[in-house]
Amino acid sequence: MNYIIKYYNDICAGKITAGNKIRRVYKHLTDNINNPQGVFYFDEKKANRAIEFIETFCHLSKGKTGGKLIKLELWQKAAISAIFGFVDSNGLRQYREVLLLVGRKNGKSALESAIALYCLVADGESTPEIYSVATKREQARVVWDETVRMIKKSPEIHKYCKCRVGDIFCNINDGIYKPLASDSNTLDGLNVSCALIDELHAWKDSNLYDVVADGMTARQQPLIIMASTAGFIRENIYDLKYKQAEDTINGYYGIGDYKDNRFLPIVYELDNKEEWKKSDCWQKANPALGTIKDYQQLAEKVQRAKAGHKDVKDLLTKDFNVPETSSQSYLDWQDIKNEEIFSINELRPRYGIGGFDLSRTTDLTSACVIFRVPDDVHIYVLTKSWMTSDALEIREQEDKVPYRKWIEKDYLRICNGHIIDYHAIVDWFNEVQEKYDIYLYKVGYDSYGAGYLTKEMTDTYGEDTMDIVIQGAKTLSIPLQNLKAELKAHNIIYNNNPILAWCLANLRVKYDSNANLAPTKDRSAKTRDDAAMALLDAYTSYLRNLEDYLNMI
Repeated sequence: MNYIIKYYNDICAGKITAGNKIRRVYKHLTDNINNPQGVFYFDEKKANRAIEFIETFCHLSKGKTGGKLIKLELWQKAAISAIFGFVDSNGLRQYREVLLLVGRKNGKSALESAIALYCLVADGESTPEIYSVATKREQARVVWDETVRMIKKSPEIHKYCKCRVGDIFCNINDGIYKPLASDSNTLDGLNVSCALIDELHAWKDSNLYDVVADGMTARQQPLIIMASTAGFIRENIYDLKYKQAEDTINGYYGIGDYKDNRFLPIVYELDNKEEWKKSDCWQKANPALGTIKDYQQLAEKVQRAKAGHKDVKDLLTKDFNVPETSSQSYLDWQDIKNEEIFSINELRPRYGIGGFDLSRTTDLTSACVIFRVPDDVHIYVLTKSWMTSDALEIREQEDKVPYRKWIEKDYLRICNGHIIDYHAIVDWFNEVQEKYDIYLYKVGYDSYGAGYLTKEMTDTYGEDTMDIVIQGAKTLSIPLQNLKAELKAHNIIYNNNPILAWCLANLRVKYDSNANLAPTKDRSAKTRDDAAMALLDAYTSYLRNLEDYLNMI
C-alpha cells in the first residue's frame, strides 16, 4: 500500500481531520508520486522497508502497551514513507531535514527512537553515526533511552547492538548511536548520518544545530529529524525552522517562490487559535487522538481551561501547537493566492489611495496604490518594492527568494549603495500618475522615520493628501479584519505580484488584552512583510475615507 496516497485520500474524504499545512504537504507529496518532478521519484519498496523494520523489530516500552511491537498508525506510516521513500536515480534520499511538529503525547519520542534504530541498523549507511540531540544531556537521553529499551526487548536486534553506558554500538556496520548535548565534550569531529533533535522549541540559539549540520557534510544522504511541540522561547531556531516550513509549503503553490526540495515540513497544528474549543478540530494538532493520546483526558483539560482552572497558554502551546507568546501568521494561502490579472487601460481608474512602508537598509521598502472603479466591488492594487544593492546578495542567500528574478520583471527596484533613496518612492507615485492617469486622493503612512519623504510627498501632492496611520491595535485591528475578509473573498486583485503575496504570507499579528489585532515584527532575518504593510496603510486610509472616495470615482 502507498500510505501517503492513502492518508491524503482519507483527508480529502473527511475520514481524517487535518489542518491546512498537513493537507497541502500531502497533496504536494501525492502529486509528486503521481507525476514525479525533477530528479526525485517515489520508491515504494524503500518506504515500506523502513515501516516493516519498525513493526517487526521495535517494541514499545511503557504503559499498557509496554513490550508489544509498535503498530504504526497511518499518519506515522505516511511520514516515514515520505522521509525514506523519495529518492534520486542513485537511490539516495531526497529529504535531508524533517520538521515534525505534533501535540504532546502523540507518540513522538517512540517514533523518533524507532527511526533512530532503523538508521543505525538497516539504513545501508556505512559506519553510521546517529545522535539524539538536545541542549541538555537529560533531554538528549530521552529518545536515546527509549531506543535502548527497544533493543533490549527485541531478541533479533539485541544480537547485533550492544547498549553501553554512553552509546549503542552496532556490530553489523560499526555504527554508533549517542546522546549529544551542548555541554558534551564530543562536539568536534562529528560525522553525522542521522540526528534526532528533540523539543526544538526549548533551544535558545542555533549553535548546537549548526554543529550537527556542519557534521553532515561528508555524508551522501544525511538526515535531521526535528520533532517538537510549540513552545515559549521566541525568535530563535524554532521560529526560524517554523518559518522555513511555512515558506516551503507556500512555495509548493507559488506564494513567494521559495523552493526547498530537501526540507520536509510535517506540521500538525490548529488553523485558528479559537479551534481549541471545538473538539472536532483537535485532531488537527493531535493525529493520534483517541489511540495513542487519550481523548477523554484532553477533553477534561479543555474543560478546566474553559472554566479558568488551567493555564490556557500551556494547553494551547503544548496540546494544540499554538505558539502563544509568538506572533501568528494571519492569512491562509488560499486567501492570499489570487492569479487574476487586470488591465489598467481597460479599467481606466481616475483616483487612487497610496501607502508606503519604509526601511533604511536591510529590509524591503514598499509602496502601493489601490483603486476602485464604478460598479465593481474589487479593490485593485499596484505595488512596487525597493532594496539596496549592498543588501541584495546577502538577502537573496538568507531569504531564499528570487530577488534577481523580481528585479528583471520590475517587481523590485534597486537603490545603489547601502541606504534606500526615498526619492524613488515619490518618483514611482509620479510614474503611476503620469503613466496611468491615476491621481492620489490620500496616502496612508506610518510617520515614524518618514522624515523628508513626508515633506516631499506633501510638497508634491498637498498636505491634505497625507494621512498618518498610527501603528497599533486601536487603529489597525478593524482594517486587518476587513482586509482579511476582502482577501478571502478574492476581492483584492494585485496582478499576482509575487512580492506582495510573499509579504502577505509573512504578515503576523498579535492580540492585545481586548482581543484587538495589530501587526507585529518577527525578528527572524528571513521575514519580510513590507509590501503587506504598505497595502495595510493604504487600505486603512481607504476605510477611513471610504464615503468620500467612492463619491469621487
